Amino acid sequence: MTMLPFDDRDGFIWYNGEMLPWRETKLHVLSHGLHYASAVFEGERAYSGNIFKMQEHHERLHKSGELLGFEIPYSVEEINKASMEVLERNGWTDAYLRPIAWRGSEMMAVSAQKTKIHVAIAAWQWPSYFTPEARMKGLRLDWAVWNRPDPKTAPTSSKAAGLYMIATLSKHAAEAKGYDDALMLDYRGQIAESTGSNVFLIQDGVIHTPTPDCFLDGITRQTVIDIARSKGYEVVERAIMPEELAKTQEVFLTGTAVEVTPVASIGDYTFTPGDITRDLLVAYDEMVGKPAV
Repeated sequence: MTMLPFDDRDGFIWYNGEMLPWRETKLHVLSHGLHYASAVFEGERAYSGNIFKMQEHHERLHKSGELLGFEIPYSVEEINKASMEVLERNGWTDAYLRPIAWRGSEMMAVSAQKTKIHVAIAAWQWPSYFTPEARMKGLRLDWAVWNRPDPKTAPTSSKAAGLYMIATLSKHAAEAKGYDDALMLDYRGQIAESTGSNVFLIQDGVIHTPTPDCFLDGITRQTVIDIARSKGYEVVERAIMPEELAKTQEVFLTGTAVEVTPVASIGDYTFTPGDITRDLLVAYDEMVGKPAV
């Protein structure tokens, strides 16, 4: 199967306040964001023409920029409007959106206070392919080869491009061994997240999830916690060690891309996706207005 490259597609991308043809949205090879990872981004989903949690995503984009020491030159409201325009101009209703902000090419050194901050918003179609039943089969995870860093060593509460390098390395290593993804530990050896999603464990009817003190507190994560509590489930945020998987009955991941997806195994530990996971999966689908497959 030939993959359509992301730099050679039909459509339109919002770029620094203008709607440009897809192939014309380029940046210079000496952009600071490319060389020093001084970029922040968001991943969002549109369902039936509505971008889920759009305000929260764009508020976080601004906060991530602040954590990297720069100010995004467009307000949250302007980015909201531009994101809807991207969907409308491309004629899509079910799509993935990628707003990104990065330092430009005015300075090429570690010091980059005078660089221009660029902003772009792209989107591509992302329809619903799998029924809840198909997703309930669960993913197979390996253990990641890298750990999430200490907050004293990186801006871990930002959605910064540089923080995903070890996620890419870990996912590639897992996929090379036949797994779907990898579970990352943190710098203390505690369970953190997958390479791009938050993780939840169900033990004797109680939902447990790691405290997000050195990785991103996902918007989908927060949403699922709210759903679970509204349904009467107990949700405990705490430090979780890997050996606790031995007494765990269900595991699931949450994120914009995976939504709510069960896990069938992590390394040698196996789980049976069950009623609680399915209940939250279906409730999340209903909340976002996911079209029936």
